[in-house]
Amino acid sequence: MNLSIVAAIATVLSFTVASSPLAQAQEPLSIVGSSPLYGLTGATGWINSTPLTAKQLKGKVVLVDFWDYSCINCIRAIPYVRAWAEKYKDSGLVVIGVHTPEFDIEKQMPNVQKAVNKFGITYPVPLDNNYAIWSAFHNQYWPAHYFIDAKGKVRYEHFGEGEYEQSERWIQELLKEAGAKPMSASTVSVHGQGVQAVADMSDVRSPETYIGYDRAEHFASPGGIKRDAEQLYSEPNRPKLNEWGLAGKWTDHQQVAVLGSAGGKIAFRFHARDLHLVLGPTADGRPVHFRVTIDGQAPGANHGVDTDAEGNGVVTEHRLYQLVREKGTITDHTFVIEFQEPGVQAFSFTFG
Repeated sequence: MNLSIVAAIATVLSFTVASSPLAQAQEPLSIVGSSPLYGLTGATGWINSTPLTAKQLKGKVVLVDFWDYSCINCIRAIPYVRAWAEKYKDSGLVVIGVHTPEFDIEKQMPNVQKAVNKFGITYPVPLDNNYAIWSAFHNQYWPAHYFIDAKGKVRYEHFGEGEYEQSERWIQELLKEAGAKPMSASTVSVHGQGVQAVADMSDVRSPETYIGYDRAEHFASPGGIKRDAEQLYSEPNRPKLNEWGLAGKWTDHQQVAVLGSAGGKIAFRFHARDLHLVLGPTADGRPVHFRVTIDGQAPGANHGVDTDAEGNGVVTEHRLYQLVREKGTITDHTFVIEFQEPGVQAFSFTFG
């Protein structure tokens, strides 16, 4: 199973030692021995901070958030992490947002810096391009939250979205143990907007789907995928739920498909409130315009934050684009995106 799909399928994946953070607060979880914070020395760069070390963090309560800027589950969790960082900074909490990339393009610091600015992240962000910190924590998921006490021990882990109040209670308990000044027992109130709005996971029947051939599934264009060579594809005829396909001249690589001529399309039969697509502009950075349809019609009120009512939008940078947000009853629909210029890069679909 791929590393992030668990969070896309389920609302929450949680591994706890007790139903309450007060019950067995002295028991570390799966990570034992020396603090995994020593893995911070493997960062390939830092944003918002000079490099931090385990020695510098001794005596501090630390929240380590593994995220990736194109991961929708991470994007929806960021408002909570950001709120905790702000609320508890004067009480001794240090938040570290470890950016571990899923796609090679996400290793570039300028791309990560844009995402940090966009999401209003002000806490330290180490770039984990070589998965050194990820490995030190034996991590497997995006997002993953590790709550570390003042002695450097991991006391609580949470994987995926949700259970934010429980996580915040752990922050409060660990700060109390560390002798922090009295703080409010209330928890933050967060209302994510746009792409950061909480998902409607009760009616999501479409999984994260990769376009690059290395992890591609349910491809329905006639003839299948041709690897690393330009191929003229045709749109699948009456695709079943969660089947997808290409139309036009595309070259499909391990992680990404690149359009070779104007007018190329991607089609997907989906069932969810939100449809997102990770896209990038041309290799030399030129923007690519597109138009989205749902069941052959303009999306109207069901357009996403990156499209208008007519379905128009433009790819200007490597990131996740929200293309559909349904306003009414959620049913099966056929989504099609058509690109007006060649060179667009398409990576993966996610839903919510």
